[in-house]
Amino acid sequence: MELINPGLGLIFWMLIAFGILLFILGKFVWPPVLRALNEREESIEQALHEADKAREEMKTLLYNNDKLKLEAEEQRDKLIMEARQMRDILIEEARIKATEEAERLIVNARERIHFDKMAAITDLKNQIATLSIDIAEKILKSELSEPKKQKEFVEKSLEQINLN
Repeated sequence: MELINPGLGLIFWMLIAFGILLFILGKFVWPPVLRALNEREESIEQALHEADKAREEMKTLLYNNDKLKLEAEEQRDKLIMEARQMRDILIEEARIKATEEAERLIVNARERIHFDKMAAITDLKNQIATLSIDIAEKILKSELSEPKKQKEFVEKSLEQINLN
């Protein structure tokens, strides 16, 4: 029954034991516990701070990554455009060279045709002249076979020379 209605002596000894317990706890237990709690709080704060810092760095890296991606796309588009322009220039140069070559070949062919035509005409004239001489020779031989006809021919030729 003393626990239900404690006596004054029991309360005194309980207070002294509780005081000694508080003193021992305050001197030896609470400082390390409080230090551990403070260290844990600081480590949590530091981890949160580092997490915020890492989040900011990630945002920066993502921004830089997007920026680099855009620059790469712009550079790719620029290279493609330059390649297309070079292709168009090369095609145009090839077309111009082909046109010039075709015109040169046409001019050469026309000159060759003209020279061949002139050679053919000259050859034809020579053949006609040869045939004409052969025909004239045959006609003259047949016409001038008699001495009387030869004399008339000479007189006629002299008259024509004198008239000219």
